[in-house]
Amino acid sequence: MTGFIGLMLTVSTAALADDDYSAVEERIRALAPSAESIAISETPIEGILMVQIGGEIVYASDDGRYLIQGRVIDMETRADLTEGAKSELRREVLASADTSKQIVFEPETAEHELMVFTDIDCGYCRKLHAQVEEYNEHGISIRYMAFPRAGIGSRSYEKFVSVWCADDQQAAMTQAKAGADPDPMQCENPIAEQYQLGIELGVTGTPALLTADGQLIPGYVPPEQLKQRLEKLAVAATAD
Repeated sequence: MTGFIGLMLTVSTAALADDDYSAVEERIRALAPSAESIAISETPIEGILMVQIGGEIVYASDDGRYLIQGRVIDMETRADLTEGAKSELRREVLASADTSKQIVFEPETAEHELMVFTDIDCGYCRKLHAQVEEYNEHGISIRYMAFPRAGIGSRSYEKFVSVWCADDQQAAMTQAKAGADPDPMQCENPIAEQYQLGIELGVTGTPALLTADGQLIPGYVPPEQLKQRLEKLAVAATAD
């Protein structure tokens, strides 16, 4: 319950179906009075509704009595219905976001592009970056976005600002990921905006890997395994 109470919510309310979900919405609003938008829709499960509160998804009984948190898996198809809905929400957020300002490490020919929310001081982020050439060799483009876990104004945030403002952003990123403190620099930068975007997209830790179609892959994944996973996601997307 604490995951959504008091959240700043930015996603527009979707049109409700013809069904009257007012009782459910009333109870949800009592739990989350600061919610600016609530969208309710049916699920394949009789008597269970999906409730979108900003970027978060929960479920409720159609009489408004029970609230359920967690993922819904179709055991017949093995499809993660919750992740599918979240991916759609992420695509909506990305459609209106400025994602052009990135620090990019890419191969000559990219088969897969990943937006990677990263923290300068995160151990697994450093492990990922130490293998960035291997990711590139597997046809994976790494496009960094800032997500200083300690928040805006933290030491990690200031390091990211310095990396962004460096003449050679790639070299500065590599040095910082190796543990060297970047030379302090200030300039106009997108670090705070990218951090807020990460929150809207549901990023809670780093590294967080985001595909072009809104699939979120949390945590470090070795290059070969990541390529295989991306290929499976691409096949699944084609099948859909």
